[in-house]
Amino acid sequence: MLNSNLKPTQQEQQEVCFCSLALGQRYRSHACLLAQDIEKNLPGVNLILLTDKPQEFDKYQNVLAFKHQQQSIGCYHDKRFVIAKALSLFNTCIFVDADIRILDKFLSEIKWLPGINARSCTSIVKHNKVYIDSVNDASKPNRIRHLQILSKLANKLDLDLEDTNIQFVMEMLFVVTKQDGREIEFIKHWENIALYCELNGFYGAEGYAIGMAAAKAGLEVRWDAMEGIVYFKDWVERQKIKKGQANADDTLIYFQQHEAIEYCQSSLLQKLKRRLEKFIGYYYRYFSLRIVSLKNFSFYYR
Repeated sequence: MLNSNLKPTQQEQQEVCFCSLALGQRYRSHACLLAQDIEKNLPGVNLILLTDKPQEFDKYQNVLAFKHQQQSIGCYHDKRFVIAKALSLFNTCIFVDADIRILDKFLSEIKWLPGINARSCTSIVKHNKVYIDSVNDASKPNRIRHLQILSKLANKLDLDLEDTNIQFVMEMLFVVTKQDGREIEFIKHWENIALYCELNGFYGAEGYAIGMAAAKAGLEVRWDAMEGIVYFKDWVERQKIKKGQANADDTLIYFQQHEAIEYCQSSLLQKLKRRLEKFIGYYYRYFSLRIVSLKNFSFYYR
């Protein structure tokens, strides 16, 4: 469902937009703040949102809100639908998590190189070591199992995960620009990877999926410092403060606004309703996944 207040023109289809996923009250509230940031700092730049309640964004002239219901079990892989929708309207999309804040102006006319430009990425080889070593011994077996799933998947895709050119992409902030139609293949491969990982219980694999799908599609992935984008992400800012790279007072208001949304008080009835919806939604998506995957039985089950 498109926000009726704003429709993209032919000229806008050649420009850049922000895009995000906002499912549930918490993320819709975060997305409202993000929309305000973009409207204030980047007038004329659109925010594409996939959300369960697009009508909540009717008052934002810079938002194109589309109706979307969660498809993937863990929700994380639904980001591919956001990218696909944004690229159907614009040449370049900047994906940001809904709870990111844009704090200052930057040159919206920046010409992004074709492919994926990531604020944070590293080779899958390097990331795998961190993925295992960054948790305690009790959690390592589960993470080892995740990497075994990815190894089997890579064999099916004819990818060598020891190839240092295959990237793990931190999904909180990255840019996708059209590249001779390879971005369409990228989305298709992401879907196959997402279904395989979720069938095997690895729900949070989107950073791997982005890098592997890009490699399979021949979509360029490159690191970009994106120094012109001044943003706030709570856990990133905490790391900067801990390392002495930032002053806590400078972003105090953003921490307060973030926590007011994250820890909003709910009634017992609201909590029970959310738990029931989560329970029903999980099993609905789980059985839907099983049915859809039967269409390619050999790939997903052998």
